[in-house]
Amino acid sequence: MTLPRVWAKDAPFGTEFAQLTLSESTLSATGVAIGTEPCPYRLEYDLHTGDQFITCSLQVRSSGLGWRRALILQRSPAGEWSCATEAEGDLDLPPPGGDMALVAGALDCDLGLSPLTNSMPVLRHGLLAGGGPIDLVMAWVAVPELAVSASAQRYTFARRVRDRSLIRFESLDSDFRAEIALDEHGLVLDYPGIARVVA
Repeated sequence: MTLPRVWAKDAPFGTEFAQLTLSESTLSATGVAIGTEPCPYRLEYDLHTGDQFITCSLQVRSSGLGWRRALILQRSPAGEWSCATEAEGDLDLPPPGGDMALVAGALDCDLGLSPLTNSMPVLRHGLLAGGGPIDLVMAWVAVPELAVSASAQRYTFARRVRDRSLIRFESLDSDFRAEIALDEHGLVLDYPGIARVVA
């Protein structure tokens, strides 16, 4: 099935539109986001997973006044991560890409400030109906700079409230915690501090 989603971002303010194609075990999406911090930027992405919602590729392009960046992040069937990058202009942030050895073993990418990529581990582990905690390492992509680093995360089913599942998210690298509300498709309805669906 093909599903459109629009999320309004919390601080830093912005918005994101994604068009997703979702099957029983795969997800693909194209999207665009507008952000305001640390500088105004536009971001476009293409995401594809293989079976069990495991990342195959994430292509991201970001741009702002006087600069642009691009990242192609790929995971091979054998589990090896690679990336290719481009950078032009002056952006006072770390360069795109990073040491892929640090994300060895990761199954998922996690695009910064996007509610989309939280769906993959939730769907793969069947957390909409219960279960957890599940500890994961993600290939986290910071925006707008597109630097890649490892992010240790924990997902746990919390409870059902009417037509939504609440999943407890914990960053194992910081003190950030949130209860994410997802719909019956496993897509984010409300991610406190990050984004909420508006269409």
